[in-house]
Amino acid sequence: MRKAIWAAAVAVGAHAGPALTTVPPLRARLAPGLSGVGRRTHVALTFDDGPDPDYTPAVLDRLDTLGVRATFFLLGTQAAKHPALARDLAAAGHEIGLHGYEHRSLLSRGPCATHRDLTRGREVIEDLTGMPIRWWRPPYGILTGAGIVAAQRLRLTPVLWTAWGRDWTASATAESVLATVRRGLRPGGTVLLHDSDCTSAPGSSAATVAALPQLVREVRGRGLDVGTLREHMNG
Repeated sequence: MRKAIWAAAVAVGAHAGPALTTVPPLRARLAPGLSGVGRRTHVALTFDDGPDPDYTPAVLDRLDTLGVRATFFLLGTQAAKHPALARDLAAAGHEIGLHGYEHRSLLSRGPCATHRDLTRGREVIEDLTGMPIRWWRPPYGILTGAGIVAAQRLRLTPVLWTAWGRDWTASATAESVLATVRRGLRPGGTVLLHDSDCTSAPGSSAATVAALPQLVREVRGRGLDVGTLREHMNG
C-alpha cells in the first residue's frame, strides 16, 4: 500500500512539479532561458491568445507604425476561426508561436491529451501561415511534465516571460498596463501582452492597443531594441 501511495506521489510530482516555474523569481533564477532572457540589448515583445478580429488588426497597425515585429503565440481554435488574420500576421513579418490548440491548463491533461493538443495546434497554425513554429507558451504559463515531454518530441522550445501587463483584467487601462510592465522591464527581458480577450475580461485588450506606442518608446528610450524572440534569443 505504501509503495502504491509513494508511486502515485512521485507521478503527481513529475506531472505538476514543473508548474512551480509559474513563480517568476524562482523561474528567473533557475531557468533564465525559460523566462525568455535573451540579448542584453534587446527586449522581446510577445502576444498571446490571438488571432482576434477585434484587436489583432489594431495591434498590427500599431506595430507597423512603430516599425516593430513581434512574436504572436496563437491558439489553434482562434486561428481556425480567423484564418485570414493568422495569414496576415505571417505576411506582415511577425513571428508565430504556439499557445496550444485550446486554452486549457495542462494540469488537468495527461500525456496523450497534451501531445494531441500541441500537435493539433501546431498543424493548424503551420498549415495556415506556412511558417514553421519553434516557440511554445503553455496556457496560463503552467508547465507540466507531460507538456515538457510533448514539446521535446515536437521540437518546440517552451518560453514564458519576465514582464507582463496584467492586460487580461476588467480594470486594465493603458496606464495600468504600462505601470505593470515597467516593474518587470529589464534589458534582455520578454514582455507578455494579449491581442485577444477570448480568455480574458471583455474589452481588456483595448488597454494593450492603447499602451503599445508608449511602451515601445520607453524600451527604445532605454537604449534597447524591441522585436521577436527569434532576434532576442539568436542575436
